[in-house]
Amino acid sequence: MYWLLLLITIPYLYILLRVYKNLRGIKSFTPDGTPELFISVIVACRNEEASLPFLLGDIASQDYPSALFEVIVADDHSSDRSSDIASGFSGIQNLRVCRNRGNGKKAAIRTAVSEAYGNLIAAVDADSRMNPGWLKTIAAFHKKEGSDMIICPVVLEAESGGFLTGFQELEFLGLQAVTAGSAQADDPLMCNGANLFFTKKSFERHAFSLHDELASGDDIFLLHRMKADGSSRISWLESDDARVRTNALFSAAEFLEQRTRWISKAGSYSDFSTKFTALATLAVVILQAATFIAAFAGSRFLLLYGSLFLIKSLADYPVLRNTAVRYGKKSILKWFIPSQIIYPFYVIAVAGCAFAGTGNRRKPDDAESVSYPNRKET
Repeated sequence: MYWLLLLITIPYLYILLRVYKNLRGIKSFTPDGTPELFISVIVACRNEEASLPFLLGDIASQDYPSALFEVIVADDHSSDRSSDIASGFSGIQNLRVCRNRGNGKKAAIRTAVSEAYGNLIAAVDADSRMNPGWLKTIAAFHKKEGSDMIICPVVLEAESGGFLTGFQELEFLGLQAVTAGSAQADDPLMCNGANLFFTKKSFERHAFSLHDELASGDDIFLLHRMKADGSSRISWLESDDARVRTNALFSAAEFLEQRTRWISKAGSYSDFSTKFTALATLAVVILQAATFIAAFAGSRFLLLYGSLFLIKSLADYPVLRNTAVRYGKKSILKWFIPSQIIYPFYVIAVAGCAFAGTGNRRKPDDAESVSYPNRKET
């Protein structure tokens, strides 16, 4: 049995070691001046009347010339006052609201990008919050690096200090660690559409290859398409001012539904490194859950479970601690041990629900096209 443990854990340990090594090499970026670069901020939203005033207020407070950015709110058929709130906001010089010409977030993003004047697109979620130096930092970084995609940090925030939110924050820190570490190694695996910058030209090249049959995944599918084309420069930007903050979910049902939606798109990934990482992680958590259950049958399996738990924890903790310290989240590490115990069963349950159900699927007629100039299929 120990040979099986070794065989399954080696790929996982290799991935974590690589991530940790690259995390330690990340340097924080400090902008030097304010470049004259026009940026189009796009917000695809549905029923976000409670969040939009805060987001628009943060954007209005940017330490960046108001004439050098625009905000396009693409309303995805909201049934609340989202469109009215955005239209009535007077604090942003260049603010437009457009109605999604299709259905769903991907179509809304395509609609917004087609309306954008800027070459650099900033995609954010309606519930994102950012610091005043956000646009200035990204503009300076883009001028220096010339990146086609800039992956920026997202920090989960919670008012409650309970286990559910602590578990969410730890998991999210892990995702951010893998996102940053892999991008730093020039092999990006993930990104988060709550804080993602890309050039309009790059998006237009891949806009109709983002799996419209799936309700989510616009960010990662775009990343994988750009990575696969071999000509796109993709960068990670480490900076306090480049971060955005988003809220944790307070309902266990909402949390599981969201994670099920996230995982359900994994079967459509085409990137080898991403699939390898996902399968290596799944193999370890399945073995961990199996040995935990088998431990009730005898001490032999208890020793096996204990060995695997120790190995995985020793690999996970430095990665999580590094990211927690960088994001000022060191206090949530108190939930590390209980989260390690529960995590395998959580992953198996969510993966089972994701691949058994169809919650992330869209009907074919939901994927309506939006015209682009010089559209190019790849």
